[in-house]
Amino acid sequence: MTTNLRSNSASIGRHTLAALAYIGIVAALLALSVWFVADYFDRSNAVATARERLALIDGHAKSGAATAAGDGQANGSPFIEGQTITVAGAALQQRVGSAVAKADGAVLSSQIVIDGPQAKDGFVSLTASLEIAQASLQPLLYDLEAGMPYLFIDTLAIQSPQVFGEAENARMRVVVGLSGQWQPAR
Repeated sequence: MTTNLRSNSASIGRHTLAALAYIGIVAALLALSVWFVADYFDRSNAVATARERLALIDGHAKSGAATAAGDGQANGSPFIEGQTITVAGAALQQRVGSAVAKADGAVLSSQIVIDGPQAKDGFVSLTASLEIAQASLQPLLYDLEAGMPYLFIDTLAIQSPQVFGEAENARMRVVVGLSGQWQPAR
């Protein structure tokens, strides 16, 4: 009888141990499943955030290209168009004038160079003297180079305000030399 009792208690002990092992394995698998699902949702959120940022960057790039064109068109010609090179020079002068006005600056003087050293390659050049706030200079330069038609800044000379310690929004004198390739209008 003692052997039967020992055998029954050993059997109960083994069954209890097996049940505990089973419950432990099920609990571990359940915890692992919860961890995988949580990780999946974290990664899904990260992908969604990355997509939103990419869409925002793409939207900025498209709107930046549209506003950089000066007239709101991103799909303009990369060339300065005009029936003659003189008309192309006037178009270049108008493009620079509108970009400077948009940057809250003022064109003091400008000179079109249609017979310069690059003229034989089809380039029209412009030298302009501007007055602009320091904070507006970088957006102006970006507008000129990133917009349509393609313009290249050949020279840039900046004269700071005359009074030392003047505010950063004080207007500076800037002389900028630009060039763009001319293509006769068809």
